[in-house]
Amino acid sequence: MMKSQEIRSRFLKFFEKRGHAIIPSAPLVPENDPTVLFNTAGMQPLVPYLMGNKHPSGTRLADSQKCVRTGDIDEIGDNTHLTFFEMLGNWSLGDYFKEEAISWSYEFLTSKTEGLGLDPAQLYVTVFEGDKNSGKDTEAFEIWKKAGVPENRIYFKGADSNWWPAVKNGNDSWTGPTGPCSEMFYDVTENGLGDMSVEEYNQADQKQQVVEVWNDVFMEFEKKEGKIVGKLSQKNVDTGAGLERLCMVLQKVESVFDTDLFETIIGKIEEFSTVDNVRAKRVVADHIRTAVFLIGDGVLPSNTDQGYVLRRLLRRAVRFADVLGMKHGSLFWLAGTVIEKFGPVYGNIIEKSEHIKKEIDTEEQKFRKTLEHGLKEFEKGVDAFTLFSSYGFPLELTLELAQESGKKVDVADFEIKMQAHQALSRAGAEKKFKGGLADTDEMSLKYHTATHLLHQALRDVLGTHVQQKGSNITTERLRFDFAHGAKMMDEEKKRVEDIVNEKISAGLTMQAVELDKALAEKVGALHFFGDKYGDKVTVYFIGDTVENAYSKEFCGGPHVKNTKELAGPSGVWKFKIVKEEAVSAGVRRIKAVLV
Repeated sequence: MMKSQEIRSRFLKFFEKRGHAIIPSAPLVPENDPTVLFNTAGMQPLVPYLMGNKHPSGTRLADSQKCVRTGDIDEIGDNTHLTFFEMLGNWSLGDYFKEEAISWSYEFLTSKTEGLGLDPAQLYVTVFEGDKNSGKDTEAFEIWKKAGVPENRIYFKGADSNWWPAVKNGNDSWTGPTGPCSEMFYDVTENGLGDMSVEEYNQADQKQQVVEVWNDVFMEFEKKEGKIVGKLSQKNVDTGAGLERLCMVLQKVESVFDTDLFETIIGKIEEFSTVDNVRAKRVVADHIRTAVFLIGDGVLPSNTDQGYVLRRLLRRAVRFADVLGMKHGSLFWLAGTVIEKFGPVYGNIIEKSEHIKKEIDTEEQKFRKTLEHGLKEFEKGVDAFTLFSSYGFPLELTLELAQESGKKVDVADFEIKMQAHQALSRAGAEKKFKGGLADTDEMSLKYHTATHLLHQALRDVLGTHVQQKGSNITTERLRFDFAHGAKMMDEEKKRVEDIVNEKISAGLTMQAVELDKALAEKVGALHFFGDKYGDKVTVYFIGDTVENAYSKEFCGGPHVKNTKELAGPSGVWKFKIVKEEAVSAGVRRIKAVLV
């Protein structure tokens, strides 16, 4: 039986042998991308390069990217859904296209020597049937036949399944690279389904008798606000294969939770449990694994943005741990089991092991106090939505408590209030996280460049202990988190503003250079996300030369060409700090605008 470590390793070796540079996973929280809370797909950190920027490592890349998706959180516990997962991917940035992508996909999946050794007789393929945006993909169809897939196992399907990203419920607000795709599915039934008509295949897909194991996206087009506006400057290949799904297929188990990825975690949960509940065990395992990786990448529990997602996951984990009869404080030890399993691959969670376990334990204790207060409120009368919104009670907890005490819950009232709440949240989220790619309009570029100036100015005023801990840029402002142990004095903020405005007025050029990572560090380029970068890096610097630049940082871009552009069309805009506050122990946050 092929274990996860070997699958991951085989994948990377296979594509390295075919000229791909192996790049490290980007952190879960996107850098300088306000459009999404997390990296939800392998392609997200590479969007600037898919759009035409030159990648320091070349035109052929491969990686295993950490991803988090929480849209299907209520489905966690079934056979395939997870909040955290790893996406194996190989990339062509204007290099090879359909012929190589398809033939290598087939070879890796079926080769017994270099690949996964899957049975070709259990493989099915879908290709794009064509629409107003792009024609029927007969080219991919012919290449699959040539690779060895019988034509009666290749199905033409529409954009809802064979265009990436797929449009869900008619709502398409994607901005970025896009194109038709070809998906590979594997028959996981005991006796094999054999040849099927497209109708029979669709039914097998719905029943999860065939499982998607790979997707090749042929990125030729650019979308803005959901509409195709033209072709990209280069043809790209973006592929994705979920490691957990591959493990499930290769290890011949019914669920991703039955793979070796979860074996020790589920085992520890069972050791701590006094009640047998399969769904509860899976929820706790999933949520703790995700929490470990989120905290490892710098996220802390809070009531906003990424921190809110982490808090929700941990509180659900506490709730389901209680369902299992686990002792209070067990999540601390479960986190250790996750770190032990994944630390050899992702070293940052070993480095931050004690911090991760402490944050999880602290959040469990906080929630238990909240539960205590919520229970008092529950005794006064049952308003399920108030218990949810003010005390963090999941509806299932309120229903269970009500059943135990013979009380009734107005579920219809809860759902009405919840829908209204979600509508408001969604409206805010769509405004803030619209699309799938950082907004690269003029103001975003200005704020991105201003962030570099701010970072260096803070180091000038407060000291070189200042390190970036995160940033978020919109068209209206910048937000910058940094390491510093004290509230900034008014005169310190004024000095920082003056330095930034002085550099804007000076009309310094913003330039980029590709360097070996060691040389980039030697010339003093700043970076604080060490495991993100490969051997070659892009350094953006403000000034005439990289050696004498005012600011220099590892960065993927994009930026304005000259700091004078930050002064606006009339040349009178000034950089202004509008807020400076604490985020967590030792981390401060600045919000600033150009006005």
